[in-house]
Amino acid sequence: MGLLDSLAGQLGGDEAGNLLGNLLEQQGGIGGLLDKFQQGGLGEVAQSWVASGENLPVSSEQIEAVLGSETLAPLAEKLGIDPQTAAGQISALLPQLIDQLTPNGELPEGDGNLLAAGLDLLKGKLFS
Repeated sequence: MGLLDSLAGQLGGDEAGNLLGNLLEQQGGIGGLLDKFQQGGLGEVAQSWVASGENLPVSSEQIEAVLGSETLAPLAEKLGIDPQTAAGQISALLPQLIDQLTPNGELPEGDGNLLAAGLDLLKGKLFS
């Protein structure tokens, strides 16, 4: 069972794909999201998801602090969940997703292409 299949099972598929896809798109891809974590003082945590080795955990409170309510509230509203639930789901899934989308331990050139590939993976695995 692959990562995305596992994510689909954990959250019922559509919800996980929509949440993560919308988040990546809104932040301008993985690079934009990592910049946001760096600015929020969690650069080391986010970099662990890209680098080879163990992924450091991130709490839902840290997700809320880094992304802010202006990011979480609209995502949560689109999905019919509260922002705290959205933050909890993102904290559980984001490290795994970033890890899988950066298999060589670094951001590939053309993060926009990576974003498109990641969204295609989410759509193909979660919505089929």
